[in-house]
Amino acid sequence: MKINYSKTSVLLSRAVLCFAVILFFSQCSVKKTIYFNDLPTDTLQVVKMASTFHEPIVQADDVLNISIHTLDPSTSQVANQTMAVQAVGASTATSVGNQIISGFLVDKQGYIHMALLGDIKVAGLTTFAVRELITERAKKYFKDPNVQVRFANFKITVLGEVTRPATYTVPNEKISVLDALGLAGDLTIFGKRDNVLLIREQNGQNELIRLNLNNSDILASDYFYLRQNDVLYVEPGKGKAAVNNASRTQTFAMIGTFVSLLIVAFSRL
Repeated sequence: MKINYSKTSVLLSRAVLCFAVILFFSQCSVKKTIYFNDLPTDTLQVVKMASTFHEPIVQADDVLNISIHTLDPSTSQVANQTMAVQAVGASTATSVGNQIISGFLVDKQGYIHMALLGDIKVAGLTTFAVRELITERAKKYFKDPNVQVRFANFKITVLGEVTRPATYTVPNEKISVLDALGLAGDLTIFGKRDNVLLIREQNGQNELIRLNLNNSDILASDYFYLRQNDVLYVEPGKGKAAVNNASRTQTFAMIGTFVSLLIVAFSRL
C-alpha cells in the first residue's frame, strides 16, 4: 500500500498546531486562577510591599465589648454588666445564622451607658481612645483598673463565587481582603480574580472599588485592609456561564430523547 507522506505530514502538523493552541489557552486559564501572578518566580528574591492600616472609628449602632479588670473581680462586676444584642444575618467563621452578641450598644447620639460610670461619648473615637477614656473614668471608682475595648460586631460580607458566601463577624479589627476570602473558603474556580468588587460606605455614600487579585499592587493598596461593614463581591467568569449552558443543553437533549421515544412508542400502537 502506498502511503501519501505529504498528506500525513499535513495532518500531523495540524494536530500539533491544535495541541499547541489548546495548551496555550489552558496555560492562560491557569494563570488567571493564580494570585499575584506578576511576582517573580525566583524564590530567592524578596519583594517587600506594605499597606497602611487605619484603625476603625466607633459609630452609632456599634456594639463594644468592654471589660474592666481589677485585683478584686467582684468590685468591677457591676460596671461590666452588658446587654445582649442580636446581629441578624451575621455569622462566625464556623457557624451561619443569627448570632447573639453581648456588649455596650452605641446609641444614636454616640453614647454608651455603663453602670456606675454613667454615659460616655465614644462615637468618632478608636477603640484605643475609648479604652483611655474609660480608664480615666474608672480610676475614680477602682484602683489600677485594666480596661479592654474591642468591637463586638465588626463584620464583613463576602458574596458571589466563593465557597461559603455569608456575613462574618470577626474578633480582629485588622482584617485584609485575603483574610476575608479565607473565611469564605476562597474563590471558586469560576470566580474572577482580576475584578473583585469592594463596596464601602463612606460619608453616607457607597464607594465602589475594583480589586485585581492577580496583581501584587493590591498588597500596598489603601483598600487591602477592610473596614467594618465592607462587602466583597466576586463576579462569575465566562466559564460559569458555559457550564450552565452545557447543563441546560444536556437537559434539553434528554427531554428531546424522551419525547422521541414516546413518539416512536405511540406510532407502533
